[in-house]
Amino acid sequence: MIKKTRVEITKCILHKVANKFNSGHNVFSKDLIRFDQEGYDLMKSFLLKPFGTLTQSYRFSHHADVRLNELNNYASEIFKDENSFIEYSKNIVNHLYEQSNSAQIKTGDVLIVLIEGIEYKDVLTEAIGIFKIENKVDFFQTYLDDNQSFDVVVQKGISTKKIDKGCLILNTSDAEGTIVLSVDHNNYDAQYWIKNFMSVKLADDYNSHTQNYLEMCKEFSEEVIKPELGMKEQGNFLASTVDYFKENEAVDYATFKDEVFEEDKHKELFDDYKKHYETLNDVLIRNNFDVSGVVLKKEKSKLKTEIKLDTQISIKLDVDAPEAASEYLERGYDEEKKMKYYKVYFNEEK
Repeated sequence: MIKKTRVEITKCILHKVANKFNSGHNVFSKDLIRFDQEGYDLMKSFLLKPFGTLTQSYRFSHHADVRLNELNNYASEIFKDENSFIEYSKNIVNHLYEQSNSAQIKTGDVLIVLIEGIEYKDVLTEAIGIFKIENKVDFFQTYLDDNQSFDVVVQKGISTKKIDKGCLILNTSDAEGTIVLSVDHNNYDAQYWIKNFMSVKLADDYNSHTQNYLEMCKEFSEEVIKPELGMKEQGNFLASTVDYFKENEAVDYATFKDEVFEEDKHKELFDDYKKHYETLNDVLIRNNFDVSGVVLKKEKSKLKTEIKLDTQISIKLDVDAPEAASEYLERGYDEEKKMKYYKVYFNEEK
């Protein structure tokens, strides 16, 4: 989604954020980080690599006025006057600290950077990056002791393999507002980073429409189909949903129901659940939209179609094979054993 060929990090500072729930205290740096060339190149790659393949973007939100969104406000001030960078970087960390309302919110290092020359949809702009390092890894450090012998000591440091949490606030906007990109590889609390800290919502485009619809179907399968019809039918529904999205360039709500559900009562259950889901999650599920193949691939990997039995046996259904369960899997009841059973048909083991 972004191009980095002309990117330069012009300012970078590191602070430490504590946990308000545990009565911790933030620690702030006074000065910017000064990199040598090797450290600069490694840091630039480390921070920006996760954003190169992102397709979804966010926009700031606020219940009254988006200009009152804290992060939006701080970013705007930095873009107006780069000399305010250190001051507002501390405000950003304090705002992050205020969102740590439970013991599970992790403390960590917070890197805040000012970036120039970032390209987004053919627009060259600048950006503010906010990155939270929550986990550190053990590594061996070698050293020469007083006896002129080499020894090792275990130390903790930041792994350069992936960032824990990060966002880029671009100094550009569209009809929906300022463009924000985000990654979260430690998604232990979905509310904390996206909703509480950044207070953003997905852009109103085909990527978010696809994600919202598939997430609704996933929850419908878990809350309605599984308890009423069982895991086999849950797997059938999810596989049929994926198949519909794969076979159609655009989703039509009425056609989707006709292809996925055989009985009218199940269509009515889906209608009722859609209204419930929209109200509960404050989201609009579109009835017609183009399918995002990238989002489909990502969301498909989250769909669980495994039938777990109390006899310590599991049957895994392929979400890409909608007809397999109905054709090759039978469910029944054995009167002699007084137990339910599944019968599986196959030609050969793989």
